[in-house]
Amino acid sequence: MYRIALFLLVILFFSEENYAQEINTNRKKIDATRISNSPKIDGDLNDNAWKNAPIANNFIMMRPTNGDAEPASHKTEVKLVYDDNAIYVSAKMLAPDPSKIPAEFNNRDNIGNADFFMLMVNPNDDGQNPTMFIVTASGVQVDSKVSNGNEDYNWNAVWESAHKITDTGWVVEIKIPYRALRFANEDVQSWGINFHREVRNLNARFTWNHIDNTQGRWTQYDGLYQNFKNIKPPTRLAFYPYASVISDTYDGHTIADWNVGMDVKYGLTENFTLDATLIPDFSQAGFDNVELNLGPFEQQFSEQRQFFTEGTELFSKGNLFYSRRIGSRPIDQFSSDRSLVEEDVFTNGKRTNEEIIDNPRKVQMLNAIKISGRTKGGLGIGFFNAITDKTEVTIEKTVEEDLGNGQTETTTSTRKETTNPFSNYNILVLDQQFNQNSAITLINTNVTRNGKFRDANATGLLWHVEDKGSNYNIDGSFKMTNISDDVNNPNTGYAFDTSIGKHSGKWRGEIGYNLENKDYNPNDMGILFSNNEQTLYGYLGYRYLKPKGKINELYHNFSYNVNFLHESGVYTGTYLGYNFQVQTKKRFGYGGNINFNSERKDFFEPRQGSTSGVFFLRPQTLNVNHWGSSDYRKKFAYDYDLYFTHNKNNAKESYGFGISPRYRFTNQFSLIYRLNYNKTNNDQGYVTEITASDVASDASLVPYQDKIIFGQRNRTSYNNSLTGKYSFSTKSSLSLSFRHNWSKVPYKDQFFTLENDGTLANTNYQDSYDVNFNSWNLDLNYLWQFAPGSQLIAFYRNSISNFNENATLSFNDNLNQLFEEPNQHIFSLRLVYFIDYNNIKNIF
Repeated sequence: MYRIALFLLVILFFSEENYAQEINTNRKKIDATRISNSPKIDGDLNDNAWKNAPIANNFIMMRPTNGDAEPASHKTEVKLVYDDNAIYVSAKMLAPDPSKIPAEFNNRDNIGNADFFMLMVNPNDDGQNPTMFIVTASGVQVDSKVSNGNEDYNWNAVWESAHKITDTGWVVEIKIPYRALRFANEDVQSWGINFHREVRNLNARFTWNHIDNTQGRWTQYDGLYQNFKNIKPPTRLAFYPYASVISDTYDGHTIADWNVGMDVKYGLTENFTLDATLIPDFSQAGFDNVELNLGPFEQQFSEQRQFFTEGTELFSKGNLFYSRRIGSRPIDQFSSDRSLVEEDVFTNGKRTNEEIIDNPRKVQMLNAIKISGRTKGGLGIGFFNAITDKTEVTIEKTVEEDLGNGQTETTTSTRKETTNPFSNYNILVLDQQFNQNSAITLINTNVTRNGKFRDANATGLLWHVEDKGSNYNIDGSFKMTNISDDVNNPNTGYAFDTSIGKHSGKWRGEIGYNLENKDYNPNDMGILFSNNEQTLYGYLGYRYLKPKGKINELYHNFSYNVNFLHESGVYTGTYLGYNFQVQTKKRFGYGGNINFNSERKDFFEPRQGSTSGVFFLRPQTLNVNHWGSSDYRKKFAYDYDLYFTHNKNNAKESYGFGISPRYRFTNQFSLIYRLNYNKTNNDQGYVTEITASDVASDASLVPYQDKIIFGQRNRTSYNNSLTGKYSFSTKSSLSLSFRHNWSKVPYKDQFFTLENDGTLANTNYQDSYDVNFNSWNLDLNYLWQFAPGSQLIAFYRNSISNFNENATLSFNDNLNQLFEEPNQHIFSLRLVYFIDYNNIKNIF
């Protein structure tokens, strides 16, 4: 593995800094035009600035029929000019019937059912890291940073645009201030630029510079605007001060609070930016899709906080950063080890009882910064730091002392224990790109906690190397973790992965191998569900590169993996799968898959650790899935999916379905409903382990001492959700998000002991483990963008949850019982204002 790393470093060292785009052989080029008077961004293209600018035209179809010329009915002409402050783009797009141009209103960064125009600009012209600016036919702005073909729509810049529907089609004007871009401080520059036009009625995408879908990435096909002269990167300093007020009511008790803080963006150099959030406020983050979890692994949640979703492409490399670790739940040993609290203890004539009266479920983040950027030579550098405050549990201690003669004396005191210490989180990334299609990355994450709590460190070396034509690639990584001050975990672990693949042409495929040893544990700052595993994996796929008959797009994929434990080499099982995806020319999409799992040894369900030798023998399974999706251009559309899983020689069976109708009442108003139903009969899973302490308190458990108990259960879940939005304009909207998840798990009074060979043996053990779980959330948001980059957001949330043993309720009875639980009502108002340092400087 070290030899592989050294070999890749040698490749990197001898690679040319700027590598010609060999796959982009017919690259269009235009000399950039400097102007003295900037155009007014109003959708009127009569400004003098546009008169002498060269025209970018003769667009080529990207899809569905790659390589065809644009039709005469949908000609596109684009002009680009620049001055000392910004680049300006105008686009004139023909359409045979402008009244039928799809133009759904939406919130920022959501396109919906609308035609759009896109500017892709790459000042470093590296073929891998462009920035996208999109304007839809309703005027919605969408922007995104791209890294190796992955689009990050959480990134936001402040720029101007205007559009108009005309008698012959529609037009767009765009102004991109230099503060929104990163480019070198050079007297003469050439930038990679491409223009895209999406025409929904034709289901087509057209681009100025042709993008060949048979090889390479779409980011490698930019055209070239040459001879930008004497432009200087501005001081990129912007402030986003904010103020918020919040009212939180639960079970009749109301807490009012307020918060002020600021986000800062500062250009350290022309290519590197510092982002900081000071006294962060995440009170308006969306709710988590919490589900009942009976498995051995934690539930993973998506990130909802803007600071952790924007501009994090460097930090996500190697899957070592799970941002929900920062400011999430405390370590909270008081939930996992009740012996830390004395409950009804009687000694020396005194009865002691301790009760937790305040146990915060959230860690307060104090501040966070991130520095990121990429040099002209392709070296990406990222640094991230976050600090969280100490979190403490409050314990009330009551001591009752017998004084004799029937008299007692009671004393009460409180103490605090730390559940999460003052903590520091760091990430450092070095990512060297080369040959416009390859990269090698070094990433380190570490967590330092104050006091007796454990510290953790993870380091990864990653590589992705492609041939000159971007046909074949080698991917891989070597990662190590170290945990200190923790007697429950070994110190050092490692993981390795490597694969070789082909990702061009009709046939594509990959073969690879990965492992994690038993001590590999990145979970202090990352997320990994299981270690001590090794896998041989691969896939083979075939796709249509051009429409054929009634089919617009078609893709077949065969995949497999063969699994073993790493330490002992024990074979644990094999997976084989086939899936396909189809889109017809009438815009109906459908697909499905068939998945086969051999009989397999599950070393994690028994909760004993993968090195214990204890496993649960799962049966051979065959799973079939099917899904479909109708044409979203129509006012009424729908999605559906269904599945069935058969278990060989086992009574367990699973099935379910999902249905999601949607209706667009107008371009301003739409609703989407989703129902998911899942049912598993005769499921078998871990229940408990009988220990010596259990036997000491209950003699009837003696036959089961040191036994692992499994139970047979039926599992039913319903998930109802409703999302809607009403757009008053492209700057003002009201949105709704609702979700109710209900799961019930009645056990069938049939329990087993887990045997040494992984099978289950019948037993007379009895206890109650039925579960009824509900999670109800409703979010209502009003957003008003009253100035560029500035917003006022009004937010309301209603949430209810419960967890009990009433697992036999009907749907209506369950809802009635749920509404008897305490409700939480949160209302908050947040004002964010954008301040550009350059504007302040000009004023003074």
